[in-house]
Amino acid sequence: MASYYLLSDGFGFSTVAALGWSSVVPALRTVWGLVSSRSVNGLALLILVVNVVGLALSTVAGDPRLMMAKDSGVSSVVGIVILLSVRTGRPLMTAGLKPWVTKGSAAGNAAWDRLTAGSERFRRAERRFSAIWGTALLAECVVKVIGAYTVPVDTMVWLGTVLTVVAILAAMVIAGGSCADPMEKMVGAEVAAEAERTADVGGADAGRGGSAGAAVGAAAGLAG
Repeated sequence: MASYYLLSDGFGFSTVAALGWSSVVPALRTVWGLVSSRSVNGLALLILVVNVVGLALSTVAGDPRLMMAKDSGVSSVVGIVILLSVRTGRPLMTAGLKPWVTKGSAAGNAAWDRLTAGSERFRRAERRFSAIWGTALLAECVVKVIGAYTVPVDTMVWLGTVLTVVAILAAMVIAGGSCADPMEKMVGAEVAAEAERTADVGGADAGRGGSAGAAVGAAAGLAG
């Protein structure tokens, strides 16, 4: 989505060109997931499908207000599907959230899995993160559709971009502060706790080994 807006609004690409080029990354991610782990990155696949639909609808011509409303309508699918994924318990934004929270480390990923399995607070924050993003994107699309038919076209051309930037920044700030940051702290605490548990187990094993060695030495001395 970021690449689409950057190409279309920042570099002046046509809608078709921006949709086409911004489809490259999600397409590669989807294919790579299927080939490497036989799994599907749901968020990448969603963006790819939305871009393909947008390309198919890009041939619609006529009223410029209809064109702006159409673009917003296609984008709203992203927000709706993200919200539905929260309802099903498989929030789509986790695909982007998890690497950020765990920093991609093995210990962080393991801590994430333990918290997902055992902490309702953690799972609630994970769902809320996607809910905030889905709500922000859907609200942005609704406002842009209303604006397409109530605001002068020349104004809506630049106002639409402003609304998109505001929606994305709002989602980043709200979801980051209320969900991502607490989750990152929980993962960090879990990693530290696991390291401490591992150290305690290692120390206990070493202590048992030392006691056993002492016992063997004492027995040998008695035998002598």
